[in-house]
Amino acid sequence: MSKAQEKRGKVPGTVQVAVVGHNDPPPEVIQWAEEVGQRLAQKGAAVVCGGLGGVMEAVARGAFEAGGLTVGILPGYEARAANPFVRVVIPSGLGHARNVLVVASGDVVIAFPGSYGTLSEVALALKLGKKVIGLNAWMGVEGVIQVRTPQEAVELAIATVQKP
Repeated sequence: MSKAQEKRGKVPGTVQVAVVGHNDPPPEVIQWAEEVGQRLAQKGAAVVCGGLGGVMEAVARGAFEAGGLTVGILPGYEARAANPFVRVVIPSGLGHARNVLVVASGDVVIAFPGSYGTLSEVALALKLGKKVIGLNAWMGVEGVIQVRTPQEAVELAIATVQKP
């Protein structure tokens, strides 16, 4: 651990959780994402996402409304494209390639149901050696840890990061 990391200590936002999922999910998934965001904020974790709609907006809304730090890494250059619940907007201009930045920024990844974009994030996270927690999602992908509730997802994510 560096001197800066030692000095920083355990402050809100120290744990960064990347959250990935579909940009047009069903209402049930929206509810799960909001709850995950809220619970992560209550645990002092920062939420990193793609900054746009769907799961990204729902998780950011949950965290934002609970007073948490939200970071959105956008595919384009327009900061105003971010959903209104992203506190730190990073316009990457990288298109889908920004997916690697999203998952690399998380100490752990929580993956919701999604399609090819989300699958790419799950695969990249696993390739980078990140723990990936699938919330009722990605059952057929080797290496994804399965959970059934938002509470389980957050508890496991925090416990995973806090292990020595």
